Amino acid sequence: MAVELKALLNYCDTLLEPGKFRDYCPNGLQVEGKPQIQRLVSAVTASQDVLDAAVAWQADAILVHHGYFWKGEPEPVCGIKRKRLKTLLQHDISLIAYHLPLDAHPQLGNNARLGQLLGLTETGPLELGNPNSIGLVGRLAQPQSAQQFADHIAAVLGREPLLITGGDHLIETLGWCTGGAQGYIDKAIAQGLDAFISGEVSEPTFHAARENGIHYLAAGHHATERYGAMALGEALAAEFGLEHRFVDSDNPV
Repeated sequence: MAVELKALLNYCDTLLEPGKFRDYCPNGLQVEGKPQIQRLVSAVTASQDVLDAAVAWQADAILVHHGYFWKGEPEPVCGIKRKRLKTLLQHDISLIAYHLPLDAHPQLGNNARLGQLLGLTETGPLELGNPNSIGLVGRLAQPQSAQQFADHIAAVLGREPLLITGGDHLIETLGWCTGGAQGYIDKAIAQGLDAFISGEVSEPTFHAARENGIHYLAAGHHATERYGAMALGEALAAEFGLEHRFVDSDNPV
């Protein structure tokens, strides 16, 4: 089966409500291809290897979390930007991207999916007072040591997290926000949580964790955000009868 590109975009916009977010890039259609979609590739990032995989599979559209046209990036269409856009345009492939809306969706979002995979029970938002909170707060069914939980993350995500211990306490309550949200550790500290998970780490994160007595786990930007685009692609395939393939372009960061 095939679906009109406009119909698929309308469905995604209704589902993800991008108008509720102040984002760093355009959400929705970023590059227009053929008007009908039958084969859909999903991926974390619209990197060249993902584009090449989509071309090889003769995909009609690519759905990603990290697309193009970020605020503050150089505007000239040169280098890898030229090569990527040329690939899409030459093969008439649409590029669809949802950033913060895909982080925040309560069922298909990166944070919701990560919590489900790790077996966490969601108890509330990480951003108190924000109805569109990106991060989440939850708890473990059984308290675990920081190392036990780090081992659990490694087993589930296939990537060893960087663990910064904030003491000897067990983990029962925790917050999480996928990707490059290490700065949100302050929100977890404010809620008095035992631990915080994100994708990346920066130099101040070490001191924030140690001096505030909170465990921090950097589980990988790509590894923590692998599941939102996959889940959305699967949902679209089920809704419209599309052929769908998730391309996992491995990234250790």
